Amino acid sequence: MSKKVLIISSSPRKGGNSDLLCDGFEKGALEAGNEVEKIFLKDKTVHPCTGCSVCSMYGKSCPQKDDAAEIVEKMIVADVIVMATPVYFYTMCGQMKIMIDRCCARYTEITNKEFYFIIAAAENDKSMMERTIDGFRGFLDCLENPQEKGVIYGIGAWKVGEIKDTPYLQEAYEMGKLV
Repeated sequence: MSKKVLIISSSPRKGGNSDLLCDGFEKGALEAGNEVEKIFLKDKTVHPCTGCSVCSMYGKSCPQKDDAAEIVEKMIVADVIVMATPVYFYTMCGQMKIMIDRCCARYTEITNKEFYFIIAAAENDKSMMERTIDGFRGFLDCLENPQEKGVIYGIGAWKVGEIKDTPYLQEAYEMGKLV
């Protein structure tokens, strides 16, 4: 059965290492017969949460007029959500964290989703990347019935495109085919 797959790429560079891993995952998911949409956060305007509490205290939509509401709506509709980030100082990049924070208004509606995480880092020690994945898992801890289905640890890639010389691009493709 075909699934709706939403890939959120938070790389600040199109064709950056985490973005290339997204492309590999997308190719596999499409070949498996799924409907796939990739959002490149750099092409969107997503402002940080202001902590105004309009959503949490009054149940109203976020008063900010940017692209976050559209992205959150797509997360609610999707069956599968892929969250991808380059690793900055052993954590997710700011663009991804801002997007996660903007889910505050409707996070209780992001239910029964399958999640995949993709990271790209210059670091070669996979165990050091767990801090980044723990940040994603903290988000999932706030959701109803999330299922973590897989993680791509794209390590050892510093310069743009270096991920192509690793087995991780193929791993992302194969994981996408399993959706």
